[in-house]
Amino acid sequence: MELLIESVDHEAHGIAHHDGKVIFVDGALPGETVIASSYRKKPKYENAQTIAVVKASSSRVTPQCPHYGTCGGCSMQHANVATQVALKQRVLEDNLWHIGKVRPDVMLRAIHGPSWGYRYRARFSVRDVVKKGGVLVGFHEKRSSFVAEMGECHVVPPRISAMLLPLRELVASLSLRDRLPQIELAIGGDVDVMVLRILAPLTAGDEQRIRAFADRHKVQFWLQTKGPETAVPFHPLDAPQLAYELPEFGITMPFKPTDFTQVNHQINATLVSRALRLLDVQPGERIGDFFCGLGNFTLPIARSAGEVVGVEGSSLLVARAKENAIHNGLGDKASFQVANLFEATPESIAALGAFDKVLIDPPREGAMELVKALGSVGKHAPKRMVYVSCSPSTLARDAGLLVHEHGYQLKFAGVVNMFPHTSHVESIAVFDR
Repeated sequence: MELLIESVDHEAHGIAHHDGKVIFVDGALPGETVIASSYRKKPKYENAQTIAVVKASSSRVTPQCPHYGTCGGCSMQHANVATQVALKQRVLEDNLWHIGKVRPDVMLRAIHGPSWGYRYRARFSVRDVVKKGGVLVGFHEKRSSFVAEMGECHVVPPRISAMLLPLRELVASLSLRDRLPQIELAIGGDVDVMVLRILAPLTAGDEQRIRAFADRHKVQFWLQTKGPETAVPFHPLDAPQLAYELPEFGITMPFKPTDFTQVNHQINATLVSRALRLLDVQPGERIGDFFCGLGNFTLPIARSAGEVVGVEGSSLLVARAKENAIHNGLGDKASFQVANLFEATPESIAALGAFDKVLIDPPREGAMELVKALGSVGKHAPKRMVYVSCSPSTLARDAGLLVHEHGYQLKFAGVVNMFPHTSHVESIAVFDR
């Protein structure tokens, strides 16, 4: 099909119309004319892949990675970074209006930073594929459960990219090469950690090879036998502690390689700074930080608030957050509680005490029950909410509830380009009452 691309959807697919159907086209940009081939046909729509570009957008660039189009890790390398950010901003605006029926008073300037080598967290799949010559280490192929045959990756730091082929050789040399399904990467300020997910014991020869690799490539290996909580250091045992910095607030945040942390440390530091400026914490205020995790926002808030309470559903994360508060000398300013925020009620929120302001940073499911509860505690409802979101659709749903049912005003909203070259949209919004 020859198609004129009219716009893009939330997953960075070009949108066109042909023979009464909507066509979603991978690898196409607004304003382009492309030749596309369908790979999925439904009664009202089709999914297609760009085969050739007849008329290119001025925003089109040559993808930097030779695996782009096969590897499913990136979906927007064919667009320059400024266009990627603009398209994500449009996705946020469209979701806010079409789902939540709200528009912010002010669209914030997008937060963005380095577009290559930014990814400090990654989960590589491992497969022994005889037909492809042996062990593969990488992301999944596009629209597939197969592992992409990757010799390099430009969204991780260059030193990690250079390790992909040696990692394949290492795994191929191990006795459990077909019992090692995953390698998880976590980078801190002073150490690179790789967690080997192993489903069988290592032999003495395996251990020797892993130690030699770690010494040669300056990485620390951990071993994980079951769930994330089973991950333990293997070699070297005297490696520096895994941690990231929030230098503006004098915070050092230790974490374990299987803990949830943001993949992009530089953007995370900028996001925390903006979130706190928008929260506008005043001395003596009592602040709530919901879905607080390890304390990524809680501890910076504690630097200026009278008191901050972090609330999180995982008792393990709450214990780690308490440790981090003490590590940073903030144990007297920050307290933490375990609560299932997906089942929040006005009564459970009221039991936490009144908050002057709150910060909310939920997973993709959003925070519908929490925002309902926060908006329903009468005169004790917080006067400002800063909502950090990794899903524009659930943010828009929750924004609609806050504005139309609980009397809040959407003052600001903007995107955060946490994942350049992907369609993932991180955003931040501010609600006042």
